Amino acid sequence: MKKIVAAVLAMMMALSCFAFASAEDAIKIGVIGPMTGGAAVYGTAVANGAQIAVDEINALGGIQLALDVQDDEHDAEKGINAYNTVLDNGAQMILGTVTTAPCIAVAAEAYEERVFMLTPSASSTKVIEGKDNVYQVCFTDPAQGAASAQYIFDHKLGTKVGIIYNNGSDYSVGIYQTFIEKAKELNLEVVAETTFSSEDNADFSVQIAACKDNGADVVFLPIYYTPASLILAQAKSVEYAPIFFGVDGMDGILTLEGFDKNLAEGVMLLTPFSADAEDDLTKNFVGKYQQAYGEIPNQFAADAYDGVYALYQAIQNTGITTETDYAEACELLIAEMQKIEIAGLTGTMTWAATGEVTKTPTAVVIENGVYVGVK
Repeated sequence: MKKIVAAVLAMMMALSCFAFASAEDAIKIGVIGPMTGGAAVYGTAVANGAQIAVDEINALGGIQLALDVQDDEHDAEKGINAYNTVLDNGAQMILGTVTTAPCIAVAAEAYEERVFMLTPSASSTKVIEGKDNVYQVCFTDPAQGAASAQYIFDHKLGTKVGIIYNNGSDYSVGIYQTFIEKAKELNLEVVAETTFSSEDNADFSVQIAACKDNGADVVFLPIYYTPASLILAQAKSVEYAPIFFGVDGMDGILTLEGFDKNLAEGVMLLTPFSADAEDDLTKNFVGKYQQAYGEIPNQFAADAYDGVYALYQAIQNTGITTETDYAEACELLIAEMQKIEIAGLTGTMTWAATGEVTKTPTAVVIENGVYVGVK
């Protein structure tokens, strides 16, 4: 009986980390993202990374923070429902949403109602355009596209580039467009531009054949990890082995259930975070994350961790308390975010009035089933 009681108590304590209904003495942060469904790797990483930061901050004493994590299933309508839920529960600001389509929808509502949002990972410029209260921790899609083309060119990864992108995704299209612009500027030869229109697409034989038949020795994938995993498997089945180069949406592929990590050997991607970095901040975070969740954290977890610390510093500087309503907190945070500088896991960050972050993307390569930083 004692064991049963202990188990129940442990479960209740774990659940309390993700709800702030009883945390009346804590500043309340809503977290919105896909906790279930095909993009759940992103959402759960954000929730986990944010919780580690909150636990560290609360252990210091003084200002206390509490998270309310709500699932949007990577769906815009469900994102609005989650947004309404966190506000009903008393959220004073939002860390989210995690993916682009829900974030665009939620940001429009938050702009009208004056709720401050700091998204860890929704990188489309449409998320922040015309909204003074929405900020990003991740670098924008244009930055990723241009930086990817520049990296491929500077490091001479190949002479001919193929592209497979999702024309139904603002995220993918935005990165693709700036990649093409930069490639033309650099005279980087793009020999195949292929596309698909749904995250549920399962057959990439036409796209792979176009890249292969045109001699692409580098294939750029500005897409999420689920279609990328299928592309890697189908390319191997036709003995096509270019360098596959992705962006932050590829991060998480190694924890995709049922995915053969050998398929990702040699895959490169741009990301601001490398779990194998030797600095104390990264080693501390990775150690805590592995102990708590049994896996190596990805960039989304690191972005969320940095996002919580950015909010914490802004809260400290502005004097926001548990009594500050979300509209007042919004105006205080807007002004303060343009003043602060955060030295985090994903780089040293400052923010413009547009909500766009300034930091430098770096590259990692997958070797033996782990991400390894590329010098």
